[in-house]
Amino acid sequence: MRFALAKGRVAKKAIELLIALGYIFEEYSEKSRKLIFTDTTGTIEFFLVKSPDVPTYVEKGAADIGIVGKDVLLEHPAQVYELLNLNIGRCKMCVAGFEDRPLPYGKKMVVGTKYPTIAKNYFNAKNQLVDIIKINGSVELAPLIGLSDCIVDIVESGNTLKENGLVVLEEICDISSRMIVNQVSLKTKRELIDPIIRTFETQL
Repeated sequence: MRFALAKGRVAKKAIELLIALGYIFEEYSEKSRKLIFTDTTGTIEFFLVKSPDVPTYVEKGAADIGIVGKDVLLEHPAQVYELLNLNIGRCKMCVAGFEDRPLPYGKKMVVGTKYPTIAKNYFNAKNQLVDIIKINGSVELAPLIGLSDCIVDIVESGNTLKENGLVVLEEICDISSRMIVNQVSLKTKRELIDPIIRTFETQL
């Protein structure tokens, strides 16, 4: 059974869960340059990739199971089964801007974001015309320098927004890590996947 894990705290927590289930990865360490790690029984192996790649590996069958944030699944849709909310890395996808500056609904709105698909779908559902500006760095900067009317971003504590004079204006959805499964694997390896899912549920 092969897992694709998003690098960072999601992978760290997922590996902790696998170890808690009794799987031992003797060669794994956070400093290792190896790409694939197999447990001592040869039953489970995992590899670490950038989060946007996890759905692709699972959809194409290179991995049976993936663990990745809901934000990635919304931004990079894939033909996979989402089976379990792991509640790792809980936060919210939000629209943020200046508290004393209402969003210009009814006029074309400029939105800065790392998540153009999520932002576009959200405002399209409101029949709001938007110009989406993709930003890879500190998205909070966009409204501060007049590049955008607002931003769409993940908010955890809200401290970064507060330090830059911004507030949450609207909540789009809850975000947390999800377990996804390849559609073919769920049929052909069901007897292996079901116990893993049940055990993960008991550990959460």
